[in-house]
Amino acid sequence: MKLIIRLIAGILIGITVGSLYYAFGGTFFEFLARLFVTGEAILGAIIFFTIPFIILFFIASGISRITGGSGKVVASTLGVAYISTIGAGLLAYFVAILVMPRITGNESVPEEGTELTPFFEFDIPPVMDILSALVLAFAIGIVITVTRTDTMKKWVDDGKVITEYVIEKVIINILPFYIAGVFAGMAATGTVFDTLAVFGVVLLVAILLHWVWITIQYTIAGLALGKNPFVMIKTMLPAYFTALGTMSSAATIPVTLKRVKENGIRNRIADFVVPLCANIHLSGSTITIISCSIAVMTVLPDYSMPGFFEILGTILLLGIVMIAAPGVPGGAIMAASGVLMANLGFNEAAVAFMIALYMAQDSFGTAANITGDGAVAAIIDAYEQKMNKA
Repeated sequence: MKLIIRLIAGILIGITVGSLYYAFGGTFFEFLARLFVTGEAILGAIIFFTIPFIILFFIASGISRITGGSGKVVASTLGVAYISTIGAGLLAYFVAILVMPRITGNESVPEEGTELTPFFEFDIPPVMDILSALVLAFAIGIVITVTRTDTMKKWVDDGKVITEYVIEKVIINILPFYIAGVFAGMAATGTVFDTLAVFGVVLLVAILLHWVWITIQYTIAGLALGKNPFVMIKTMLPAYFTALGTMSSAATIPVTLKRVKENGIRNRIADFVVPLCANIHLSGSTITIISCSIAVMTVLPDYSMPGFFEILGTILLLGIVMIAAPGVPGGAIMAASGVLMANLGFNEAAVAFMIALYMAQDSFGTAANITGDGAVAAIIDAYEQKMNKA
């Protein structure tokens, strides 16, 4: 909550500085606004430099840790979690292309005023691009799993610890200043208020879609186990509200495990599936990312509504990249921003909007993720029982 308050403060300060320059001009206000934009350029370079490391170390470490269950249980859990994430993303896309143009009036915000430039260019080229990091992460993770190489496993685990420390202590702390610079630049062109007007409704749509997808997940799980899906959802509500408070899937695992077992899932299935899905199953986060992406592309100039195959490729990559989502507030959007830039052509302003929007509902996305884990566990339990009888 402190971070959300700081982000809101950053947005308000940035809008104030940019609006003063837009309204009154003058050397002082121009200097102040350009100072904010320069800060955005510096901090943005640092943020985007770290994204390949997030993908590399978190995915490699995550794959290397996928042990503890039989091969069929591991494979089926990965498959169900991935399909759930893809399904959630497609649901969000089809709803977004129908709803978002009506919310925004089907018009992009026109460009006005004069775009401010930073005092100097500050560019830190990433060590590798997003897809290179993704392929390398899978290669390293799979090799570690097969060969059980302790030295390499320690390297990726240590890299994950270091990267997570940088995210938590550096990136998260500079986000409010970075977003302040982005909003100062937008306010200086006179477009920011038209852009912000629609996003409260966008977030409400995303949260409603979370519950639609949770209902779909538990309907499938209930059919598989022969249980009432709404009773199963009711049993999982304590986990949902715990995740709302903690904003962390990992921190909610003890509550999730208890509620999953109360739904009749066998202990050995729950004990393996729930901790694994807390790291790889982020269907709620994917709904928010896709919904907000469509809204951003509808509102901001120079973007057009993505076609089905364009967004399908993005969703398929997001399902993989979500494995790399760090377990800190906003971790999912940090991991996903590289995909949005590579596949949908998002610039820094669009990514900044995504970060601000995502952080505003992060606790709801996390709650949807963790509640859905119970449905995945139920489906795996039903599958494993069926396989044993065959």
